[in-house]
Amino acid sequence: MSVTVELYGLEVAGAHGVEEEERRQPQPFLYDLWLEVPEATSDRLEATVDYRDVVRCVQEISAARQFQLLEAMAAAVADALVARFELEAARVRVRKPAVRLDAPVEWTAATVERRRL
Repeated sequence: MSVTVELYGLEVAGAHGVEEEERRQPQPFLYDLWLEVPEATSDRLEATVDYRDVVRCVQEISAARQFQLLEAMAAAVADALVARFELEAARVRVRKPAVRLDAPVEWTAATVERRRL
């Protein structure tokens, strides 16, 4: 049995994007995370995933390199979460609210899911 833990709207600044200008000036990226964890057998933090550690992981991946594609960034975060934590699965959506297109848009996003093998 498992439980889904959600972190929604985690804001992490990053200098990512296809355009050179996007990679010069940090902008906000919003992360929505769905983490499938084993059902806790107690009411202790040690029995689940610590949200603070999850936030630090996302921040580290964002700061480690400049991504051109949201798809690559979401995949890197999902891979890191499954590798570092006792998760059965991680679903990561990265939203880019400051996207500039030829027409108004609220945000663009990419979603990736990884399962423990």
